[in-house]
Amino acid sequence: MEINSPTGSALLDTLVRGRTEAARLVDGCASETSGCHHTLREICQQPDTWRDTAERMPRHAGLIREVLHGARSVTLTGSGSSEYAGECVRIALQRELAIDCQTLGGGVILTQGAEALPTGRPGVMVSLARSGDSPESVGALRLLRSADAGIRHLILTCNERGSLAREQESAAVVVLDARTNDRSLVMTSSFTNLCLAARFLGFAGSPAGVARFRELGGKLAAACEAMLETHFDAIARMARLPFRRAVFLGGGERYGAAREAALKLLEMTAGRLPTLAESFLGLRHGPMAYVHDDTLLVCFLSTDPLQRRYEYDLIAELNEKGVGEAKLLVGEAVPRELARPGDHVIEIPGLAALGDANSAVLPVVVGQLLAFFRCLAEGLDPDSPSKNGVINRVVNSFTTHGVPAP
Repeated sequence: MEINSPTGSALLDTLVRGRTEAARLVDGCASETSGCHHTLREICQQPDTWRDTAERMPRHAGLIREVLHGARSVTLTGSGSSEYAGECVRIALQRELAIDCQTLGGGVILTQGAEALPTGRPGVMVSLARSGDSPESVGALRLLRSADAGIRHLILTCNERGSLAREQESAAVVVLDARTNDRSLVMTSSFTNLCLAARFLGFAGSPAGVARFRELGGKLAAACEAMLETHFDAIARMARLPFRRAVFLGGGERYGAAREAALKLLEMTAGRLPTLAESFLGLRHGPMAYVHDDTLLVCFLSTDPLQRRYEYDLIAELNEKGVGEAKLLVGEAVPRELARPGDHVIEIPGLAALGDANSAVLPVVVGQLLAFFRCLAEGLDPDSPSKNGVINRVVNSFTTHGVPAP
């Protein structure tokens, strides 16, 4: 199979060699009119684009140090997937920058204004965006720009032509590789590259940190390629199981990853499969009622020994209760006794060395592929699964009340 694309094709050729079940599923995606061409390419181009982002962000280290200099708070903001990208890096940034870091949806800022932000001033608002054209993203920036002079603005975007990218006079702007401006309805490579770009804020303060970030990009890319080559076909098989709902579990940085993976499956099945994202400890407090016999449980396991003890306890409890259709366990050195017959373990060597702070993008890729293959199994087009236009690549324009005109 050949994919007419400047990126991703070599990896795809490797993945489908041998005419596996997955190869038969994706064989129809070669044409740009197939309905799945863009999504598949954008998922598989991620290792290559991560390497690019790992080289691109250090070129802006001086700009980022200037924005962060003397800051007493950081707010990561976006809407939907872009908000979840912030959740994947917030804890690490708070630890490394030693200032209050929060993640807020653009809608919260539109309705609550500066009161929703951390109180430390000067503060930095980091806007994460694929297109940069969503009403919340643009509206939140303009609202705070006029309402709070103590807030500096940094924009990380995938689209050099978007509305946010044109805010050069009032904000520092970093534009990622054009390939990350996903053409598919759902965010895949845009999400993970925005995570990686935002993660750079914790490395930008020193030459040694910048060097470690470059190294991180290569390690993540290599781990992703190995994971896809090993488990691509198994994820396709899991996606075709007869589950009718799914729960995604993750703690810490992986909670943002769980929210993103749950959204991907919901979007790419056009809402046919309800999904829930929850923490391992939070599942016991009511949401476990959502887990029926037709539920797929996707567990994004931490690399932290303490967190893993809680996660293992919860999985053992689920096994004892015998609930769920099957489990997909994603981590490193996963105890085999946690997997029941019909479950699948995705081992990702090197996760512990990377740590939770740096590796949330890897389980997200598993969620992306699961959603992609389930979309095909449902007879939908991954590039545009919402046939009735209920959801779109960019949220439809709406009135942003109280936002100053540009």
